[in-house]
Amino acid sequence: MTDARLRHGRASLALSFFAQGVAFALLVTRIPAIQDRYGISDGLLPLFLAAVPVLAGVGSVATEKLVARRPPGSVLRWSQPVVLLSLLAVGAGSSVWQIALALGVFGLAVGALDASMNMLGVSLQQAYGRSIMLGFHATYSLGGILGASLSWAGAHRDLPLAVSYLPVVLVLLPAVLLGSRWYVDGGGSESGKSADGRDAGATVPFSLLLPLCLVMAFAYIGDSTVSNWSAKYLQDVLGSSEELATVPYNAYMVTTLLGRAVGDLGVRRFGTAAVVRCGSVLAAVGFAVVAVAPGPWTGLAGFTLLGLGLCVIVPQTFAAAGRRAVSYGGPGAGNAAVARLNVFNYVGFLIGAPLVGGLGDAWSYRGAMLVPMLLVLVTLLYARSFEPEPDRYGVDHERPRTVDVGRSGNEV
Repeated sequence: MTDARLRHGRASLALSFFAQGVAFALLVTRIPAIQDRYGISDGLLPLFLAAVPVLAGVGSVATEKLVARRPPGSVLRWSQPVVLLSLLAVGAGSSVWQIALALGVFGLAVGALDASMNMLGVSLQQAYGRSIMLGFHATYSLGGILGASLSWAGAHRDLPLAVSYLPVVLVLLPAVLLGSRWYVDGGGSESGKSADGRDAGATVPFSLLLPLCLVMAFAYIGDSTVSNWSAKYLQDVLGSSEELATVPYNAYMVTTLLGRAVGDLGVRRFGTAAVVRCGSVLAAVGFAVVAVAPGPWTGLAGFTLLGLGLCVIVPQTFAAAGRRAVSYGGPGAGNAAVARLNVFNYVGFLIGAPLVGGLGDAWSYRGAMLVPMLLVLVTLLYARSFEPEPDRYGVDHERPRTVDVGRSGNEV
């Protein structure tokens, strides 16, 4: 496998992460407009919103089965256009059954897209022999910031959803279709066998992945706490203005981008486990600052710190799961592990918002912020799960670049 092919594969996959960040932000930031367009009641809205991550989990499980027969690049090649087209359908419909169908397709396709995208990221990182996974997630964050900005512009100009979504889809759809020509499937092959002869549909014991599954769920509980409750917390608990209450999530997204942009350098210098430990402590401190904040500006600082802490955990959890599974059962096992782990990001997303809301109503919102703080600290107990396997790595924290591709008879 040549250096040029790896670079092209890395660039095309980064484009996919970016496009997905844009698409998802355009959906979730226009929920009020979607509710108004289709006349969805406040009581029915949570069911629609919960259906997306539930169906995404189904799509991720289905992808685990699909990649036993087809490479992840093939799954990503069709699932990303479906996501973009279903986003356009969300803005173009007029009745409740149409939005239900559009969101259902969106959810299933997002699950397949997230799983296959991270499979390719993990296999490319293994081929490179150094940490590049955080860079992919940084482009996702960049896409999310752009999508949120476009959403704000559409809402500010009172544009119909279809008018807001159509130009984005017209730009991104041909771009991702063109970029898909250069996807690199570093693990299995279309025959269902890896080049070293192991089954591309192999799996691993769930007990091997359980610590990482818990870390993934807890990280997304923290993330969903910020996305769902930061504005309400700043305004209702800390007494901020309505305008200032919109700032914490934006600040969180910016620091998430910055942390991921430099995170790979930290992994190369200090190792995966050290970076994950540092991220967990920073996130916990961020939640603690939010819980005890005397005013809105201190709360804003806490949410900003949360972005720097949480941003490194999810990408490295995917990388660690793939690495452990490949060591156990080969490239196919790595793909299956990523798909299974991906389900737990939706589990965390589903749990986070009602958990904090329920505790806030029954107890206090300050106290509720301590729960995701404690959960993210659990990551410290499982930090050893992020350590590279000694027999598969060279010195320090990185493998020689020939280890993974050498197994497949190729040379970087």
